[in-house]
Formats: sequence, structure tokens, C-alpha cells
Amino acid sequence: QVQLVESGGGLVQAGGSLSVSCAASGLTFSSYSMGWFRQAPGKEREFAAAISWSGGYTEYSDSVKGRFTISRDNAKNTVYLQMNSLKPEDTAVYYCAAGILDAGQGFRPLYWGQGTQVTVSS
Repeated sequence: QVQLVESGGGLVQAGGSLSVSCAASGLTFSSYSMGWFRQAPGKEREFAAAISWSGGYTEYSDSVKGRFTISRDNAKNTVYLQMNSLKPEDTAVYYCAAGILDAGQGFRPLYWGQGTQVTVSS
């Protein structure tokens, strides 16, 4: 049974930083690309960042590029999202996903975590 468990969410002031993590089990972690999505209240879930199985390739949405960094540790079966220069509009539930990353077609999620709340106050 695949499990993706996010942690590290919380409340932070605008301009601050926060890191969220996602621990994976029940799958061969190093065989999957990993991604982060987010869903703000009343909005659709949107892609934020993805990283290839090796960590050698990353993709970001325009809204987070230059502020967020995705990374992974295959020895720990964990993917991270470091979020800097946070804005109130970054407030959302952040979801981890395991899937397939195609450099030409983007990230396709196959498994989802339950999400962790990130709130940025102004």
C-alpha cells in the first residue's frame, strides 16, 4: 500500500520561509518522480513543482519559480519543498504526489498524500 505523508506545514508571516516534507512508503521511491501541488480555498488544485527520480531535473510553476526549491533524498524516501519569500497567496493545502515526469509533457501524478496546510499571514 502506497503511503505519502506530508509534514511541516504551519503558519508563517509574509516574506518568511517554511519547509514541508513528504515521506513515502510502499513503493520503490527512487523509481518515481515526485511532485508538489497546492489547493487554495475555493480553487482547483494546481501544480507547484516536480523532481525527477534522480533529482537531476526539476520543474516549477511560474508562480513559485525562484522562490521554492524541490529536492529529494532517495536514501530517506523523502521529498522536500523549501518555500522562501512566502506570500499570502501561497496559502493552501500542499499535497505530495508520486508519479511520472516527462520533460515535454509535465508531471502526471499517480499517488497522492493527504496534504498539509500552509498559511501565510500578511
